[in-house]
Amino acid sequence: MQITLNGEPRQIPEALTVAQLIEHLELGQRRVAVELNREIVPKSRHHDTPVGEGDVVELVTAIGGG
Repeated sequence: MQITLNGEPRQIPEALTVAQLIEHLELGQRRVAVELNREIVPKSRHHDTPVGEGDVVELVTAIGGG
């Protein structure tokens, strides 16, 4: 399935939720903010929000430092 991920075309397996996409991208251990088709997806909705063909996904990870 084709989506746009952070401005770039990306092929992903079909029928993924936002949570599964995060795992697929190996970002599961990081804090991730998600925007799907210009709408923020709260973390509480990651497991039941599907990602579909042609969707535009923006992922931002938090980086700690000091």
